[in-house]
Amino acid sequence: MDEIGIRIQSLREKLIKRIGEETEVRDDRVQDIIDELIMEEGREAYISLPQKQQVRIELFNSIRGLDILQELLDDDDVTEIMVNGTGGIFVERQGRISKWEKHFFSEEKLQELVQQIVAGCNRIVNESVPIADARLKDGARVNIVLAPVALNGPIITIRRFPNRPITMAQLIEWGAVTEEAVSFLKKLVKAGYNIFISGGTGSGKTTFLNALSDYIPKDERIITIEDNAELQIQGVENLVKMEARRANTEGAHEVSIRELIKSSLRMRPDRIIVGEVRGEEAIDMLQSLNTGHDGSLSTGHGNSPRDMLSRLETMVFMGMELPVSAVRRQIASGIDILVHLGRLRDKSRKVLEIAEVSGYQYETEEILLRTLYEFRESGCKEEQKVQGRLEKCGDMVNTGKFLQAGIYEW
Repeated sequence: MDEIGIRIQSLREKLIKRIGEETEVRDDRVQDIIDELIMEEGREAYISLPQKQQVRIELFNSIRGLDILQELLDDDDVTEIMVNGTGGIFVERQGRISKWEKHFFSEEKLQELVQQIVAGCNRIVNESVPIADARLKDGARVNIVLAPVALNGPIITIRRFPNRPITMAQLIEWGAVTEEAVSFLKKLVKAGYNIFISGGTGSGKTTFLNALSDYIPKDERIITIEDNAELQIQGVENLVKMEARRANTEGAHEVSIRELIKSSLRMRPDRIIVGEVRGEEAIDMLQSLNTGHDGSLSTGHGNSPRDMLSRLETMVFMGMELPVSAVRRQIASGIDILVHLGRLRDKSRKVLEIAEVSGYQYETEEILLRTLYEFRESGCKEEQKVQGRLEKCGDMVNTGKFLQAGIYEW
């Protein structure tokens, strides 16, 4: 620990003691106490103006923020923060990960921060319950893993979301998708096609779902269902947001995604948006899609549109025993469009494929997929930046919803 770090640690102990002597200490009062302590410290040893400013910020963040991580949380360019115990902190900016120059000097300090995070959202994490998910006040998603599961100290992963959701216009500008494809997707949403977004971890599924949801007519009643609230639906007045609840330490009071989907069907929804389908709730989602709730949106982890369909089959079997053919028919009739996202080797995120679930082949018991748009790589430029374009390569087969919505060109 350097000289400034030692000084901050000493002042922090004094700050905690003084705050403890008062009741209901507001943030401005904490700042006043910090200034008093810095002034007292300056009488005993010289502190330069830049050092005073650094001490002031880090002291306040250690008490009212998330310690040294607060600096990263205040940086709008940071999308992911990964704390690997006391060994180092890694940060993602604009899709690229690098090691940060700062780190936690002690595991004890890191443990304090962990308990501060979970206390803020009524979660518990300890050696008996070593894994926890939480959410910060700004909506950032937090995953925590402790010993004995984590072998190199407390692991904290924070996924941040922009204050303003990213729009399709921005995604077009960044080259993630083309104007032509967006125009097509916009018509699909307005016509009430059921769209499922697939991709790997960090491919931008939630970001894309947020942007796509902006095309939902604003006079509809929308219900969002999520494991951890991340969606930022804009401009819809009749919006119901629901979040699953984990069981408490006694294993009681859990509210699952399955229960929320079932409950949502009794809320007179126009559309249901399930943030991410991961398990047995897939059967309930498919049943809702097959009972007249058109225009619904969801996401899931998959390596391709075909792989996503296979994973959905597996998820359904987790919740109900059905013949394979029955499950595939449910998928084929419930999901209309698959949008597949991916991260390329240059770390850019792009729409790689848009496919139509065009039907079900009874003879072979196969779901029929028809590729409508496909990203075709054309080479690399300087700094290994991948060149290519999302090109149209097929036409829709099932156009009935377009016609019902009065859309005659797509």
